[in-house]
Amino acid sequence: MISACWRSGYTRLKDSYPSSRKHKEKSEDIEDGTNHRLPPKVTNILTGTHESLDYLPSHSEVYKTWLKLKPHSSEWDRWLMMGLIGIVVGTVGFFMHQIIDTCFEMKWEMVEKYISHGDFFTTWLYILGIGFGMVLCSSGLVVFLCPAGSPSGLPEVIGYLNGASIRHIFNIRTFFGSFFSCALAVSAGLFCGPEAPMIHIGAVVGCGLSQFKSDTLRINLPFFTRFRNSADKRQFITAGAAAGIASVFRAPVGGLLFALEEVASFWDIKLAWQTFFCCLMATFTTEVFSSSFGGFAYSGYFGFFKAEQRILFWVKDLLNMSVLAFIPSITIGIIGGLLGALFVCLNVRINKLRLKLFNSISNKLVRQLSKLTETMVLLVATMTVTVYLPYFFPCTAYPSTSHVTNSSHNTHELWDVSEYNCPAESTGHMFPNSSHIFNQGADLLVKNGKQGIMLLFQRGTHEKYGFPALFITLIFYFIISCWTAGTAAATGLVVPMLYTGALFGRIVGIVMVYLFGVRNDEYWAWIDPGLFAAIGSAAYFSGVSRLTISLTVIMVELTNDVQSILLIMVAVLVGKTVGDYFNHSLFSSLLNLKCIPYLETEPYIVHGKKKVDLELFTAKDAMQPCTVLHLRESVSMLTELLNNTSHNGFPVVYSPAAGQDEVFLGTVTRLELYMLLSNSHIFQTQEDSNTDTAVLKYQEVTVEKLPDEPGMNTLLHKYSTDPQYQQLFINLEPYINKSAISVQAHFSLQRTYKVFRTLGLRHLTVVDLQNRAVGMITRKDLISLRLEKKLIKLDSGKLESDEELLQ
Repeated sequence: MISACWRSGYTRLKDSYPSSRKHKEKSEDIEDGTNHRLPPKVTNILTGTHESLDYLPSHSEVYKTWLKLKPHSSEWDRWLMMGLIGIVVGTVGFFMHQIIDTCFEMKWEMVEKYISHGDFFTTWLYILGIGFGMVLCSSGLVVFLCPAGSPSGLPEVIGYLNGASIRHIFNIRTFFGSFFSCALAVSAGLFCGPEAPMIHIGAVVGCGLSQFKSDTLRINLPFFTRFRNSADKRQFITAGAAAGIASVFRAPVGGLLFALEEVASFWDIKLAWQTFFCCLMATFTTEVFSSSFGGFAYSGYFGFFKAEQRILFWVKDLLNMSVLAFIPSITIGIIGGLLGALFVCLNVRINKLRLKLFNSISNKLVRQLSKLTETMVLLVATMTVTVYLPYFFPCTAYPSTSHVTNSSHNTHELWDVSEYNCPAESTGHMFPNSSHIFNQGADLLVKNGKQGIMLLFQRGTHEKYGFPALFITLIFYFIISCWTAGTAAATGLVVPMLYTGALFGRIVGIVMVYLFGVRNDEYWAWIDPGLFAAIGSAAYFSGVSRLTISLTVIMVELTNDVQSILLIMVAVLVGKTVGDYFNHSLFSSLLNLKCIPYLETEPYIVHGKKKVDLELFTAKDAMQPCTVLHLRESVSMLTELLNNTSHNGFPVVYSPAAGQDEVFLGTVTRLELYMLLSNSHIFQTQEDSNTDTAVLKYQEVTVEKLPDEPGMNTLLHKYSTDPQYQQLFINLEPYINKSAISVQAHFSLQRTYKVFRTLGLRHLTVVDLQNRAVGMITRKDLISLRLEKKLIKLDSGKLESDEELLQ
């Protein structure tokens, strides 16, 4: 029966493969169709760059001894740590907002007199000069201080929480580099936002605070030491990432759901409660400080949460809905999905070209300077569009309804940059019935993205922005934001996604107003461009990120518009469905572009246009050959093994009785072998086999990385050259993980994938019917591209038959 199923799977693969050869050659790009494709060179990087994490501790004899001696502990310290992480992330979010708002407004106030006199060249020089200084620092921090912060750090966090070990993404340098790089990049006027870097920063805070140590600063405090393991660290990083989005958006529930839907790969109800508390503390801390300070000056009202400050894109006037409103909402969802898929495709191609160009430069310094140069060129293009494009738009009169008030600066009256080149005296002569004269282009482009979104969301402003201003701004903003994502600066994409969606959503609203007119009666009041702008933001956000539940909640928390939640849900679902038809989400594409071995919830292997059913294949088809160890091994043999292999886990076998086959007992990791070899007092001679010898404690044998790698290399060289270590042995039995998961060779490959991902494994041993270890499966064996190559080889008869393992 099993062999018949295998042959059925082979037949499907064989039927689809020849006809798809031409298609595959066309789709070698990273993001085409529904499956990720990578060139062979990149495939080697994907499968060889990043190691994996093992979240389950080794269930060995020394581990059980450590558990018996460990005092019973309640969970109060875990809740305390979650609260501390939330408070720190909320404080960081407050400072991020303050720095961005202060620098941005000060920059434009400096050029007020030049704009009012029509001296745009001097304005451009000033804005560009200030921006050069900001972007030079922003990009320099990423290029020279923390390369892991580029461009946002979010794919790295997602990959780490999925089980891929990525170095240097949670150190103190990354924290400060990402924070100041993001604040300066947004303040300089680049079309970006602080959201994704804040998620990364929150994850860094969660990691650093929970461990109470820093390798960079050489600090190791004796507090909360019980959290120094991969499983607890993963939970605090998840909570910190959720707190980052909660703080920057003032959306605690949205932050929790975002972590659940996009960031975390492992979730349980207990973690949900603790993350909810962490998001609560982060949002509360940000709001307490924001209620009292504006521009770093105390403004009173401590702890008084004003709605226009607390809700970022507050919609004051809620509208009654009609079932007819679903028709334009579906249309907006389709447009959002199409534009989102186009954005993903263009951005991935730009990033591939960027990587190709930079990797072709062999000199490291020249390569770093080239990244700085690209960011400078991007700034020139952005500032040129920002300063000069509004010049071509005339001044427009519009009755003053309400001003945007949830800026951080409410202590003094600021010059309104939307007036731009409009003469002050025009109010009384040219537009006698108007109380507000503004330049539409300046209102949409010169102000930062957050203020622009608030203006586009305003209700009752049916004719405030014309079609030309919205359409031209949409084109330039879409192109430049696509270029900006992935540059050598810590930048986020949430604000550009919301802003781009609001632009085309408002365009749809203007078309509706053009067709049906400005309707003030109760039944038709929903025909409002501000409403469709909010729906467009959600649709485009979904088209790029493919988020659904968390996005809907975030949009409601951002706008306070519960009345339009059904319309937002429809637009989000349509946008995701349309986008999924063309390609993967932006985050999935970036994970592949960065060669991070990410395991999706469900494996997706496609040949040609057919999906391969992994239920027709077995664990044997994906496994790699393994090197086995015995309960007692010589020091020289272990040294030779570590020197000649790169495996990180080894099955341990033993013979239950004399003359019987050796069967699988458990596993031991490479790091554990290193630690055993570094403690010579546990070595045994041949005569010591029946006597008790020293046994290392669990804390001594379990480490995340080698404490002294050069010293270990010297020690291994000594063991391999000195003949006496051939007669010295190590008893591995106390250190074997006897609860290591194993599957039989004929076990379903689909279910093997689910077992591996669900349990967060690093190694999965494959055994035959006699429980003999025949292979090992790791994360890299289960990524889609590696599986596809293995199945092709299997189909062409290059691998041994299955019957050999079923005897």
